[in-house]
Amino acid sequence: MDLLAHVEGFEWDGGNSHKPAKHGVAVKEAEEPFFDAFARVQDDALHSQAEQRWWLWGKTAHGRFLKIAFTVRNRKIRVISARDMNKKEKIFYESK
Repeated sequence: MDLLAHVEGFEWDGGNSHKPAKHGVAVKEAEEPFFDAFARVQDDALHSQAEQRWWLWGKTAHGRFLKIAFTVRNRKIRVISARDMNKKEKIFYESK
């Protein structure tokens, strides 16, 4: 994940701190898959008009499989959404 090699943490504010909760994901839990050694990252070309966006498929410390949309701003990861993976996404994650 060379994309994440230069980041210095996470950016949470009023614009995004409530978004993971829409899918029952806590803010700290949404950060955990970024430390998953087996996480998969792909660009999200469909939603990258204003800024480059990415998808991450990864597992939390408690084994929850999450799919996360994010961008990187000023060397910080900014989570756009976080939700449980569906069956196909879990197969994709585990196929690495």
